[in-house]
Amino acid sequence: MLYGLKLVALGAVTLLASLLTVSFGLFDPYGKHVYCIKRLWSWLILTIGGVSLRVNGLDLIDPKRQYIFMVNHQSNLDIPVLIQSLPGFQLRWLTKKELLWIPLFGWALWAAKEIFVDRADRNDALRSLNKAKARMAGGISVVIFPEGTRSSDGRLLPFKRGGFLLAARTQTAIVPVAINGSGNILPKGDWRLRRGVVEVTVSPPVAAADHRSASSRTLSAQVRERIAADLAPIEGEANRQGCAEQAVAEERSSCARGPI
Repeated sequence: MLYGLKLVALGAVTLLASLLTVSFGLFDPYGKHVYCIKRLWSWLILTIGGVSLRVNGLDLIDPKRQYIFMVNHQSNLDIPVLIQSLPGFQLRWLTKKELLWIPLFGWALWAAKEIFVDRADRNDALRSLNKAKARMAGGISVVIFPEGTRSSDGRLLPFKRGGFLLAARTQTAIVPVAINGSGNILPKGDWRLRRGVVEVTVSPPVAAADHRSASSRTLSAQVRERIAADLAPIEGEANRQGCAEQAVAEERSSCARGPI
């Protein structure tokens, strides 16, 4: 019964936040004003769910600068976790275009000026990078889950190249961020939100090089290594082995994958 009430409260909060975002976002060209709605929503989601945060490394980044945050992805909870963990930043997500068609929720993402990308269309992916560049020029920081989807076991999946090309083309520093614990609280494929603690570790910014494919692979490997080092011990060891495996695979496949 108690958990049923929690689900109702979470649904009501999300519905109200979506309605407000759609209503006010139409008049907010960069989504900066409606971002306060997103911050309130994320706080309520974590509070109602009984989720607390431990954040390390905020002193390593400057809230007056724009960054590209590269984050491992374990759970749908990662978005409210990041919004609350990086309070000094206006964050926008590079997200898959399919979410746009979800009634109300997708509309709210559009009104909040998130950046949509069609991963099956290379030209659309490149246009999305240009949109991200324009958002950043307006004082926005971009969040990218370089794995492209949630990991089911906490191990890092192969990284896609799009975010690293964006960093190189805009000469924007990448901030690697490791999230530990969200996959246990709300696992992939599960709808039950458990109580617990999520730890977020922010690494020092990594300077972007030029946008040559070889440089983007090097940049990807460096960021992956930083994130892997800050994951839980067992997962971190497996992920460090995965870093070497991905480097070999990328060397063989070069640019065969799409940009996002």
